[in-house]
Amino acid sequence: MPFAQLVIGPPGSGKSTYCDGMQQFMGAIERKCSVVNLDPANDHCSYEPAVDVRDLVTIDEIMEQESLGPNGGILYALEELEHNFDWLEEGLKELGDDYILFDCPGQVELFTSHASLRNIFFRLQKLGYRLVVVHLTDSIILSRPSLYVSSLLLALRSMLQMDLPHLNVLTKIDNLQNYPNLPFNLDFYTEVQDLHYLLPHLNREQTSGIPGPTSVGAHNVDMDDGDEPTSKFSALNKAIVELVEDFALVGFETLAVEDKKSMMTLLRAIDRAGGYALGGIEGANETVWSMAMQQDAVTMDARDVQERWLERRDELDEEERKAWENETKEMRDRPEAELPPAPVAPPEPKAKKADEEDDEMDDLEEMRQFMEKQKKDGGINIVKK
Repeated sequence: MPFAQLVIGPPGSGKSTYCDGMQQFMGAIERKCSVVNLDPANDHCSYEPAVDVRDLVTIDEIMEQESLGPNGGILYALEELEHNFDWLEEGLKELGDDYILFDCPGQVELFTSHASLRNIFFRLQKLGYRLVVVHLTDSIILSRPSLYVSSLLLALRSMLQMDLPHLNVLTKIDNLQNYPNLPFNLDFYTEVQDLHYLLPHLNREQTSGIPGPTSVGAHNVDMDDGDEPTSKFSALNKAIVELVEDFALVGFETLAVEDKKSMMTLLRAIDRAGGYALGGIEGANETVWSMAMQQDAVTMDARDVQERWLERRDELDEEERKAWENETKEMRDRPEAELPPAPVAPPEPKAKKADEEDDEMDDLEEMRQFMEKQKKDGGINIVKK
């Protein structure tokens, strides 16, 4: 039974970059992986797709023939793919039991209200694929309470729409240092609990009238509750927060796609959600890396992520750089230290064989000379008449 990730998320959340990075990481842990591009508007792939929906239909053709805009063209293309699912099935058969990454379009309608993508996923299930939805969200949403709350609603709606094992992921977490200071620790945002503490900050943002990420000083404004103006959306804010908490479904993993520990931690979570940790097609845990994936050799919770990318980023970057330099130096020096004292041992048998042949020729020459001498001294001479 093959496994697959369904990579969804808004535009700019890093879906194609994630697919490229995850494919390379799976290659490092010796897990066969292929990427399937389901985005007809993805003109510049950073990876080589094994199956590409653009071979079936392109967004430019649809927009020209059907007089549709970009969003309408994407929806039409997914409907076309749903109606021609046999084409996708034939392409997947050639991949065998490879682990598949499906790179999906970024239009939120596809995974919140439109039925085509959901129907395609269910038909993939009938083919025997064990699916996990990986919903990517840019970590910049943490810079504003309103962005964060709206992303919670989007994640909740997509979870209810897809109705599959689902993981929400905050991508580009290594960019957090570039944003204004967060009013709470990172685990507050990833665990999605006690959201009522966010309401004063949400109210302050809505009444300030200042667009863009909230500045550092705004978090430290010391105002009495009676002095702060009340947002006209305060009742709506409270209702949304209570709705998300009542469902208790949304939570976030974190990802820095260029960090191997971050990739390993996320893949372990995906494997648990999809059942790969219990045994895959090729047999789970055949390599040391696979053992590390299942055993708790590498773990990173929200506090570790905050320490790595916010509190001690420069220090840990320097430590990692020195560790890589030392490892490279050890690999460079190791062959000289471990080589045997006689590195030219292999040619010796050839030289020895040549010497033996020369000795044999000398022996034959001596024997020939001896026989001729015997003939002259007292040997029997045969005289022919």
